[in-house]
Amino acid sequence: MSSSEARPPERLHGLDALRGTALLLGVVLHAAMAYFPVTIWIVPDTDNSPLASILFFAIHLFRMTSFFLIAGLFAHMMLHRRGTAGFIKDRLIRIAGPLAALWTPIFAAFVAVLIWMAAIRNGGVIPTDGPPPPAMTVGNFPLTHLWFLWVLLILYGAMLVLRAPFAVMDRGGGWGRVVDRITGALIGPWTPVLMAAPLAVAFWLAPDWIPFFGIPTPDTGLVPNPVALTAFGTAFGLGFLLDRRRDLLTRIERLWPVFTVVALGVGAAALVLAGGPVPPLMPVTDPNLKAPLATVMALAIFASTFAALSLALRFASGRSAVRRYLADASYWIYLIHLPLVMVGQVLVVNAVLPWFVKFGLVIGGTMAVSLITYELLVRHSFMGRWLNGHRVPWRRAPTTAPAPAE
Repeated sequence: MSSSEARPPERLHGLDALRGTALLLGVVLHAAMAYFPVTIWIVPDTDNSPLASILFFAIHLFRMTSFFLIAGLFAHMMLHRRGTAGFIKDRLIRIAGPLAALWTPIFAAFVAVLIWMAAIRNGGVIPTDGPPPPAMTVGNFPLTHLWFLWVLLILYGAMLVLRAPFAVMDRGGGWGRVVDRITGALIGPWTPVLMAAPLAVAFWLAPDWIPFFGIPTPDTGLVPNPVALTAFGTAFGLGFLLDRRRDLLTRIERLWPVFTVVALGVGAAALVLAGGPVPPLMPVTDPNLKAPLATVMALAIFASTFAALSLALRFASGRSAVRRYLADASYWIYLIHLPLVMVGQVLVVNAVLPWFVKFGLVIGGTMAVSLITYELLVRHSFMGRWLNGHRVPWRRAPTTAPAPAE
């Protein structure tokens, strides 16, 4: 029986925890980019280390594929519960709404930090002889770190279009049972290999692919690059199917030792093949080198994704007030974190401190500001319902004394 027909009432705490972790790791990932041994970030620091690039590589392997897989599962769950109209209304409010409302102030903050950093490099004076900024077009529109909201909206639209004919034809449930059997066949120790196959082809076909960075981030332009659409689309699609077969989550959980060992081994191989901790920033052009690189990198991405998923299901499925709070807060934190990270990086850029101290200060400062604003401005206000679908009221002390015991 599919979970569409017998829905467990309990909250999926492990998946909530992984979704929140994926978003919170964005703070760590973007903070680490300033401390690469090669310059890749708009706020580079002269205090750097290969450890920062290794940390970036490890996080970047699984973070967003894990997020989109869970997003697909929750999309099917919401569609089943609310229907098409309710699903569209909710996604417009909680996904399109934040993108429309926050893009302008966040982009303005980016520009302000860029000007600030340029002034620091120019001896404290804002340079006035730079070229004018390019005009924004469909091809170069700067989505910033909010790109994931745009890609989510694209995947939701594709999901509704692709699902519509099957929903019409599947009045008796025959198609659904076939899909559920196919989904069951996909899940096993072989799952990362099956998921990696289309991504490896996309890597190989990409003309300007830099292996160290894995899936190119679709943060520029309103048409996501084919590699990102392939990776995130397949992850989202599998998550959508898994919600019909919640029983398969138990199978994934039991495979956590296999997925973890494979992820560590293939991930280490991918790091070495991609250039190690001091990565070359040139696209790979040799077809004899590109094919094995594409294969190993794609497998590393989905092996680490399923390792993260299985570990979350195995070790984070219990109730935890702390994990629940951080999962709720993670959306707000991710939305506002990047300008805060950049401000922190600028504030410590000239400090005479080890790189890891600066790194920790940037993360700590960003998290402190984000959590305080979440608690004071979001969690207990209308914004809590806007972003998380619910509002947590302030807890009030009782106004009357309890009745005496008889």
